[in-house]
Amino acid sequence: MTLSSYRMHRIYLAATMGYGLGSNDPEELSYYNKIRKEMDDMEKQPIKKGISLNWDSTEGMDK
Repeated sequence: MTLSSYRMHRIYLAATMGYGLGSNDPEELSYYNKIRKEMDDMEKQPIKKGISLNWDSTEGMDK
């Protein structure tokens, strides 16, 4: 049995808000754990802030 889009959305909300799932269905648990793992992986990646400027590039400039 596949998860309905409604149930997937409810599991996604629970995972992103940090709530427990409250279900013992293996399919729901695997989807919940997948979302939590993706969130944990995103937290470990550094966030690049700001705009990088390359002053040595003359590309796009008319001389």
